Amino acid sequence: MTKSFKSLNEKTLSTRSVFEGKVVSLHIDTVELPNGETATREIIRHPGAVAVLAVREGRILLVDQYRQALGRCELEIPAGKLEKGEEPSEAAKRELEEETGYRAGKITLLHSFYTSPGFADEIIHLYLAEELTSGEASPDEDEFLELYEVSAEEAKNFITEGRISDAKTVLAFYIWQSRQKSGGQ
Repeated sequence: MTKSFKSLNEKTLSTRSVFEGKVVSLHIDTVELPNGETATREIIRHPGAVAVLAVREGRILLVDQYRQALGRCELEIPAGKLEKGEEPSEAAKRELEEETGYRAGKITLLHSFYTSPGFADEIIHLYLAEELTSGEASPDEDEFLELYEVSAEEAKNFITEGRISDAKTVLAFYIWQSRQKSGGQ
């Protein structure tokens, strides 16, 4: 039989900063557990991000980008981190234009989710961008991208083959597909 605790909350006793980077920081928290014991938690702090499933004439815009952590390129929907004080919907518009050159006439929040709540506080806000008009891409100076337009069937095949294995892209695609099937936006 397992012991029941009144609360599962952990009380933070102390926080020690280990690393402060351009995108993330790492902190070590000492916490008091529900049973009164103590433990440490390694926490990645992230400012949050946006990702944009952009649909143009029934085709999805994807960017191919080398990902150092994976050691290979990955097909993904346009995405990027939130700037301090920036509204997620504005960041989504900015990232879409920077990475693809397209502007959205209509942008809709699909879902917000935490990427890895066991050790990170990163939240990603997924948007659907429609009514697109073309312009000129202006990626960050250290960002090298190739733009693709694919059908829903091609995207599904890329997911099955592992060519798209990025969680935010897979999740956005399937939420969009589900909404299409149910007749909702």
